[in-house]
Amino acid sequence: MSNETVIQKHFYDPEANKIFGFWIYLMSDCIIFATLFATYMVMVHNTAFGPIAKEIFKLPFVFLETMILLLSSIIYGMAVIAMDRQNKILVVTWLILTGILGSAFIIMELYEFYHLIMNNCGPNRSGFLSAFFTLVGVHGLHVSSGLIWMAVLILQIIKRGLTKINCTRIICLSMFWHFLDIIWIFVFSVVYLIGTMQ
Repeated sequence: MSNETVIQKHFYDPEANKIFGFWIYLMSDCIIFATLFATYMVMVHNTAFGPIAKEIFKLPFVFLETMILLLSSIIYGMAVIAMDRQNKILVVTWLILTGILGSAFIIMELYEFYHLIMNNCGPNRSGFLSAFFTLVGVHGLHVSSGLIWMAVLILQIIKRGLTKINCTRIICLSMFWHFLDIIWIFVFSVVYLIGTMQ
């Protein structure tokens, strides 16, 4: 095979290009989250004589939430292993379990937001709370989008099997899901852990 043929095969492989394009998307998402983290760090002490992080964050609750999301990431990894082995049933099973854990994470996040708003700690209370709700809320929207994507992907796999296109989608969603876990580790550390220690 000539060098020209190898180059053409590399650059005109649509599935490889999709994965590369998705990496670029994730890098742009990094910029969005970096901006939100920077805004939070600037606003964290602007409490407008309202509650501070230590007074409103329940670390055991958020720790459980974190463990659920990290476990979902491990289970998604099992789905990728099952995909490599061309085991359609296991892929669907692991994806469903991932979706259940991701949904539990979102429910816990919504409960936290509801609890804060009911206790007069909504996003309009202070700059700190506005930045908090925006950062955590944007992450939650990403997880919710991932869950919708996962549900559609499960239906595609059931209907069409582990085609090359579906395998590419599984890989892209895997990158997205692990990326959200990494972002959440930063959220847990910077927002909740440091917040309750101050």
